[in-house]
Amino acid sequence: MRKVWMLPLAILLVLALGACGNNSNNAGNTSSPATSAANSPSASPSASPSDTASGEAATGTITYQSQTGPVEVPANPQRVVVLSSYVGDVISLGVNLVGVDSWSKMNTRWADKLKDVATVSDENLEQIIELKPDLIIGLDNVKNLDKLKQIAPTVVFTYGKVDYLTQHIEIGKVLNKEKEATAWVDDFKARAAKAGEEIKAKIGADATVSVIESYQKQLYVYGDNWGRGTEILYQAMGLKMPQKQKEATEKDGYFEISSEVIPEYAGDYIIMSTSSDADTAFEQTDTYKNIPAVKAGHVFKVKMEDFYFNDADTLDYQLQFFIDSFLGQ
Repeated sequence: MRKVWMLPLAILLVLALGACGNNSNNAGNTSSPATSAANSPSASPSASPSDTASGEAATGTITYQSQTGPVEVPANPQRVVVLSSYVGDVISLGVNLVGVDSWSKMNTRWADKLKDVATVSDENLEQIIELKPDLIIGLDNVKNLDKLKQIAPTVVFTYGKVDYLTQHIEIGKVLNKEKEATAWVDDFKARAAKAGEEIKAKIGADATVSVIESYQKQLYVYGDNWGRGTEILYQAMGLKMPQKQKEATEKDGYFEISSEVIPEYAGDYIIMSTSSDADTAFEQTDTYKNIPAVKAGHVFKVKMEDFYFNDADTLDYQLQFFIDSFLGQ
């Protein structure tokens, strides 16, 4: 008999959520990945004290002190839905996922890990209900936040409110894995610093590195905290970016350019991030071919979909890529 009434109950819950109305003030994702490492058009870094998690795991829940107030979350989450940005942090901490955003699903490195994980949207509440999550994580511009909170404990973050490594620790707190997250951060810092010193010793302390992304028919350059490995190159390793790139990205963290001016933003080395649907015809032009870094073979190409975020799992991948590319290891 129990199976007979479970489906009508789910439908009634969807109707009840719909009746609450949609008061979302979400700025919305853009059609371009340039706006941030987290698809957040309003992301802006600022100094902020870390949130904290507290409570007794034995009770089955802990209280996470989020930026919006205390949230009671499971002490041992088993069915996590991530609506943006933090999939790699959850993967790194070994917690089971049942739903992720479409951008994360496009990451070819995660194809096996996410093969049985649903692609979800903050606009499709019925699908999320069917997944029976015990925890939902997302950005603070998520749509239908009040309704999501009725489905499962929901924690949201403002992209850039804390630095990229502190963000991983915050995810660790939400998942009751702060110790593991902190250990990863300490180890990552040491590995990145060591690699940075070795890279500077090889290419020169004053050598510049630019990060350029080709997305569809658009080209972008990035600052020091916008994913694509920028946090590692410019913060953890202390490598230099070309002055024009620095000036152009100071306000928004990214800047759109045309193929004709790539030489003006090109460093001694170039990290070229390319989407699967990018128009790369510019690479066949003399303007591009005559860039010193191109002629010297100092262009390191990556898949945008695999290199896009700044979560723990992606940071590990980016760091190893830079070690292999710059040091030939």
